[in-house]
Amino acid sequence: MAILKKNAFSRRVPDLVTEELVAVLSRRASFEFKQLFDIVHENLRARNAASGGEEMLRLRAYEKLQNLVARGAVKKNGKKYKGLPSALASAIAPQNGHIPVTAVR
Repeated sequence: MAILKKNAFSRRVPDLVTEELVAVLSRRASFEFKQLFDIVHENLRARNAASGGEEMLRLRAYEKLQNLVARGAVKKNGKKYKGLPSALASAIAPQNGHIPVTAVR
């Protein structure tokens, strides 16, 4: 019996939810989750990238936000979230495997 070896390259699609969270949290303002989600949802709808329903997107955004908090890129103070710009810049690039457009220019 032959063993099949998979040599295919798997390319991951950029995580648009995390990109939008980072973009909004880089503004140096504090947001409650509802405010933050409303902005992220509007941005994703403008990019035609809000698929799967609003409630599912809300859950995904909350999970991504908590991952950023755990990595130290976002500071949580009570119910408010504030991004740390230097940590956010380094948090998004390795995850998606591509160079952000702002770094290319």
